[in-house]
Amino acid sequence: MSDRYAGLYLHVPFCARVCPYCDFAVRTGDAARRRAYVDFLLAEIDLYAGYPLTFDTVYFGGGTPSCLETSDLERIVARVRERLVTVDDPWIFLEANPEDVTASSAAAWKRIGVRTLSLGIQSFDAGELAFLGREHSVQQAVDSIRIARDTGFHTVSIDLIYGLPGQSTDTWHRRLDSAIESAPDHLSCYQLTIHDGTRFGLLEKRGDLVQLPDDGQASVFRATHEHLNAAGYAGYEVSQFAIDADHRSRHNQKYWNHTSYLGLGPSAHSFDAGKRWWNQRTTGPWQQAIERGAQPVDTEETLSPRDLLLETLMLGLRTYRGVDCADVKRRFGTDLIATNGELVERLLTNGLIKHHEARLIPTLDGLAVADSLAAMFRLGL
Repeated sequence: MSDRYAGLYLHVPFCARVCPYCDFAVRTGDAARRRAYVDFLLAEIDLYAGYPLTFDTVYFGGGTPSCLETSDLERIVARVRERLVTVDDPWIFLEANPEDVTASSAAAWKRIGVRTLSLGIQSFDAGELAFLGREHSVQQAVDSIRIARDTGFHTVSIDLIYGLPGQSTDTWHRRLDSAIESAPDHLSCYQLTIHDGTRFGLLEKRGDLVQLPDDGQASVFRATHEHLNAAGYAGYEVSQFAIDADHRSRHNQKYWNHTSYLGLGPSAHSFDAGKRWWNQRTTGPWQQAIERGAQPVDTEETLSPRDLLLETLMLGLRTYRGVDCADVKRRFGTDLIATNGELVERLLTNGLIKHHEARLIPTLDGLAVADSLAAMFRLGL
């Protein structure tokens, strides 16, 4: 992966049903609606024809990209290559639900260039899957990983959700052991967050769902990193673990490194040259803009040097690499350590960061409060 190249994100907003914890821009839809959506997505790609970035990653996210017909995925990949500038062999990521994975579908995805298959496993326990509103069974989860490995994708990644109500550290260890036994190349482990406007949000307001208390969440967060690191899955971001550096997410690292990326589809975000913009959140307004021949942007903003530096801190302190203070001084003219000497000493004393070769690196305790850490720094701008 090179910071010279940008990432392309393509949003597929369809799911068989909406999970009770999900606040993404997703909807249900039949085959005709999905195919019509692809036609609009192709038209949006056309609206960005010749955009002055070279893309080396293409990420199909959602939603459930695996619900699209392979022929539609092929149409999208072909249009990207035709209208945008890509490297000869861009790294294609595809998110998939376990119930969509068969030997036939996996072979078709690999044929169109998918190299990382990301499986929405979420849990290896039947009760937890039912609670999370997932459609697949534990056996389907296990089978999907096996099929993906047998198909020969470069990277098989799985998503897990932890911090469920009542979940203990011992229970979570057992879930992680099941994941490790399935031998993926990469894991993304996300803490359950309750959002307003979701089914879980409604249940919480009614008192029918009680989140894991803060100390319980802290325990399972620590258990995630300690257990996976001990099993050979090296953490490299607050929720990301890989069997080796070659299996880290080439696309997601662009977000954390402040590399340019273009997002297409409803609700998709983009960042380039100090500017950020995001599309209309819902499909209707997004389609209407495209029909007018307009890029379906909802809002855009130009980030000030202060904004960019704060984001650099926030993103860096969520990773195992931390913040490169020499790079910050080169880009922003700010000596973070000199400007924040007392704070740095306090964070070192409290075991929240380490200082190594001009880097401020969060400890595991620091990773757990990464966003709060970044807000403590004086930026000198």
